[in-house]
Amino acid sequence: MSELRAIIFDFDGVIADTEPLHFAALRQVLAGIDISLTEQEYYTDYLGFDDRGCFLAALQSHQRQAAPTLLGELMDRKAQAYLSAIREHLAIFPGVRELVHDAAARYPLAIASGALRNEIELILEEAGLRKAFRHITSAEDVTRGKPAPEPFLHAMAALNQHPSQPALTPEDCLVIEDSLPGIRAARAAGMKVLAVANTHTVQDLGEADAITHSLADTRLSDLRLRLWGSAQGRL
Repeated sequence: MSELRAIIFDFDGVIADTEPLHFAALRQVLAGIDISLTEQEYYTDYLGFDDRGCFLAALQSHQRQAAPTLLGELMDRKAQAYLSAIREHLAIFPGVRELVHDAAARYPLAIASGALRNEIELILEEAGLRKAFRHITSAEDVTRGKPAPEPFLHAMAALNQHPSQPALTPEDCLVIEDSLPGIRAARAAGMKVLAVANTHTVQDLGEADAITHSLADTRLSDLRLRLWGSAQGRL
């Protein structure tokens, strides 16, 4: 029988309130090639994609060629704009520090994100959370990002490199996500999913196994009971 033995966090929109910064950087770069992007379009159509996926979607929706050299240039420009922004506007969601420190004392933790590694590392270090995570799977580590399951399976495989514990299976892993592509990726990996309504409404996140309005309201004992015990539902 499976049990909760590891937790894998998404990053943007779960740990760090970075989505507004991603949107602003993406919009700035797209404006440079005469493509407009509204906030509603970003949160409806782009949230959950990595940078490559965002630029591919934008170019394709405007019938533009997505040449590899152009994609690389756009991604570099966006990374520079984003890193400049996060140095001025670091924001960790309420309850994250407490939950991460509590969880790290009980379970191995990982991150599986479509963000770039240096972006994740910078924010975790600034927030004092880096040491809580045994592994980070970032955009550079996978060939197919969310909604494909590869990011979460990669993170689980990395946690299994620690020989001090029996091998994890997908059924042992809890994923914490904030977007529909992320929820679908975790479920495709065979993992249970807690969705946090930081960037979407509760109604938008209905495919998750459980939903919470905030990680500040989340208790690991409740999660274990609801998702691995006899009860399931919203927290």
